[in-house]
Formats: sequence, C-alpha cells, structure tokens
Amino acid sequence: MREPAFWSKRNDWRAILLSPLGVLYAAATARRLSRGTPVRLDVPVVCVGNINAGGTGKTPTVIALVERLRDMGHRPAVVSRGYGGKLEGPVEVDPARHRSEDVGDEPLLISAFSDVWVAKDRAQGGRAAQASGATVIILDDGFQNPSLEQDLKVVVVDAVRGFGNGRCIPAGPLREPVNVGLTRADAVITLGTHIAQNAFSEVLPEGLPRITGEVRPLQTGMDWSGGTYLAFAGIAHPEKFFATLRAEGANLVQTVALSDHEPLTASLIARLARDAATLGVELVTTEKDAARLPTSWRGKVLTLPVRLQFNDGEALNTLLQKVPAP
Repeated sequence: MREPAFWSKRNDWRAILLSPLGVLYAAATARRLSRGTPVRLDVPVVCVGNINAGGTGKTPTVIALVERLRDMGHRPAVVSRGYGGKLEGPVEVDPARHRSEDVGDEPLLISAFSDVWVAKDRAQGGRAAQASGATVIILDDGFQNPSLEQDLKVVVVDAVRGFGNGRCIPAGPLREPVNVGLTRADAVITLGTHIAQNAFSEVLPEGLPRITGEVRPLQTGMDWSGGTYLAFAGIAHPEKFFATLRAEGANLVQTVALSDHEPLTASLIARLARDAATLGVELVTTEKDAARLPTSWRGKVLTLPVRLQFNDGEALNTLLQKVPAP
C-alpha cells in the first residue's frame, strides 16, 4: 500500500470524512494496550517503534542501536513480528536458509548485524532470545504491543513528514494520537538533514529528550556518478531512495515505485531487467528490497546501503544509560 497524499493534509475532505474511523482505530489501540499483561524478562528490553505507520527510518535505527549496545558490552538480539513472513515463530533468522517470504524482509536485513528472532507472539520471541544468551532485547516495532515490559521506549520520526495530518488510520498516518503515544515514550529520534531538523515543527512534550540523526549512504567506494540506472523500491517512501541516489550523482533514467513490502517475483524482476536492458542501464534498489529478491537475481542488482549517523553521540549514550550493563 502506498501512503495516500491526503495523509499530509489535515483539512482534506477525505481526511475529515474518514476521521470517525480514525477515532475508532485509536480507541482499539488504546484498548489493546490497556488490556495487555506484559511479560517481564530477566534482561532489559529496548523498544524502537513508530507512531506513524512506517516509513520513518526504524530499521536503520534498530541497526544503529544494536551496534551501540554491542559497544557497551551487550550481546543484543532483535525480536520482530516478521511482517510479510509466514513463520509464526519463535524462530531465529538464518539468512542461509530463510527467505523474506519466511521471516519478512526487515528481519532478514537486520540479521546481518544481530541475532534476530521472529515471533508473532513477542513474549515468546523475547523468551527465546533471552534463552539464547541475549543480554538485551531490541523490540522492533513494538510500541503499540503490550506483550513485553519495556525498559526504554524510543519513537522514531521522519523530520520532514513529522506526524502528517495528525489523524489516525485511515484518516491519517498515525497508529494512535501523538499526545497519547508520546506520554509513554522515553525519547524521540528525529531523522533527516540539518535543514529538515531545523524546520521540524511538531510540538513534543516538555522534558521529552529529542535525539537527531540522518540516514546517509554508506561509503563503499562505489562511484554512483559514473553510470546510469533504473531504480526501483518497494518501501514506504520510494521517492526518498530516489532522491538519495540522485544526491550521490546517479543518473536515474527511470524510477519504479512499488508498494511497501511488495513481493519481488521473478516475473516482476525479469520485466524490470528487460526495461533496464532496453535503456542500457543497470538496476539498483534498496537493501530492504534486496532482501526480497529471488536468489538468482541477488548478484545482478546493485544496492545502495545506508546507515544512521547520530548528530549527538553523547545524548544517545545518556539515553542508553537507562539500559543496565550486562
């Protein structure tokens, strides 16, 4: 599903018309949270979540926190519901035998950096990760899930989009009202350029720490300005990926925006490859999309790896002091 344009316009007639359904959606979220009986693990749990329905930079944030916690002496493990995967779990992601159809593209991507457990029941996933030797659990996208007690709750926000039109699904992009969700948060991480960070206009609760960062291309020695490309992406905001490629100097002859998490079937990739061959260009996609590529295509499509860089490392260290040492 592509995000509707009116999700950024509070007074659009469609947003107004759908707002009663948004109220019901928010009420259902609140009811689920109030009726939950969270399980307390023997190791700390760090939740990295959204108030928006995806597209904020949560996956790079998870990877960055994995690396920072490992530097602090922890053995982190990520627990995810495995959106788009068919396995109920709990199962530890093994990139040698699992495909995105099994565990989802995000867990498959993150498994290159950390132990990852996929479980539709997050409590079971947490217990399995703890039993495997993890000293801290990173709960991927569990801010509205009451299965586990959370020692540190971080909300990731796109500094450009903010909270959209401020309405809940389907009238807007929110899973719950901002003022309600942020009362549970320990910090907000806003992602974007310095210009976007300075223009960020959302009102945050007084005293709620805000940490800023930017998702930037990983320097691998690839000279993107040296060629022409057909770029495709099945993420929440494909245009961000295309803009990043262009900023790196890439000449994008054609761009193809797919739906978020859209299956990359052999026939779809073959069609894109034919288009690229006709244009005399190379195929390029995101790391997340690359995790969904058919095995036979993984060496034939270029990827642009990205990593999150925090602007204030000390602020992040102060926040992570809430996570007990192993």
